[in-house]
Amino acid sequence: MGQVCPFPLVEAKRAIEQIDRGDRLQIDFDCTQATDSIPAWAASAGHDVTEFRQLDAATWSITVQKG
Repeated sequence: MGQVCPFPLVEAKRAIEQIDRGDRLQIDFDCTQATDSIPAWAASAGHDVTEFRQLDAATWSITVQKG
């Protein structure tokens, strides 16, 4: 939260390296551009977006399952 783009994506890439295949990573962010960049990265990297919610007017939560 509070990070400007592309830092939510950079942090997500770093964090997913630390978990095992099949585990899930929840990413909470308030950077509008990440609503596109995080799902696109997950798909291209072979991960699944299992949940994508808008929490309020400018906050989202995406859960990515490591593939």
